[in-house]
Amino acid sequence: MNLHQSKVVIVGCGNVGATTAYSLVNQGVCAQLVLIDVNKDKAYAEALDIRHSLYFMNRNITVKAGDYSECENADIVVITASAPMPKDSHNRLEMLAPSMKIIRNIVQSVMSSGFSGIFVVVSNPVDIMSYYVWKLSGLPSGQIIGSGTALDSARLCCELSELYNLDSKSVQSYILGEHGDTEFIAWSTALIGGKYVSDVMADNTERTQNVTRESLLKQTKEAGWDIFNRKGNTCYGIASSTTAIIKSILFNENRILPVSVCLHGQYGLTDMFISVPTIINRHGAREIVEIRLADDEKEALMKSAAAIRDFYADLQI
Repeated sequence: MNLHQSKVVIVGCGNVGATTAYSLVNQGVCAQLVLIDVNKDKAYAEALDIRHSLYFMNRNITVKAGDYSECENADIVVITASAPMPKDSHNRLEMLAPSMKIIRNIVQSVMSSGFSGIFVVVSNPVDIMSYYVWKLSGLPSGQIIGSGTALDSARLCCELSELYNLDSKSVQSYILGEHGDTEFIAWSTALIGGKYVSDVMADNTERTQNVTRESLLKQTKEAGWDIFNRKGNTCYGIASSTTAIIKSILFNENRILPVSVCLHGQYGLTDMFISVPTIINRHGAREIVEIRLADDEKEALMKSAAAIRDFYADLQI
């Protein structure tokens, strides 16, 4: 993987895909960026708009609209395309049935090009769609990474940092499991400046006030829906978290992020995609980090896994 020739293809030029494209260009993450969408005019317009912004960024990046033939020599294909969320729904799993056909067509088209790189899956329900992409593509499981709970974890860190007036990067806390209703906080490994968050909360009752573990989880779970209900989509946070995943791959960062990856016995789970801390580098999901979960967290992970696995039988593979 040559950074000076690195190529990323984004399939889906809606709010998430377009914002991810802009984020990649703004941070100078890749050398070539190709946008694909069923609406070719939309892909062309987004690429042209971003290309005009390069003048002010001091970036030497090629940005264009294209077709699936562009995937042949791509390092990464990002899938953001999916069916729209059903009206008045707050359950990402309801997007499964209408999104299956879309994802199937995309993966078949990408693989027909001769693609052998890494898929980064953003489309919801992301854990199930990541598994689906793995099965459809025939690629090694480590080359499929779902965006998972990386953004959820960032939201939790932001909530905790605001509570104690800290830089959010001083907080290390993971939300694991399904990107959805059954996700949970791994409190046993949550730290602020090397101190367990549970101890920070107990030692700072005046600042912690009425905030509890339960309220923090609820607030974090609902953050995306709060944004969605007020403006109709979420794009900046997911674009930034997706960019972090892509950057870790292309820059061979070996960064640990909570993403949806295939487990092969880790945490007692096999052949399923779920979010756990994972080392990401040029090979994709290099290694899954098995943190020591408390008993109640292990139970939460199993409950989350069961909720995801229930839908595997519905997939048309």
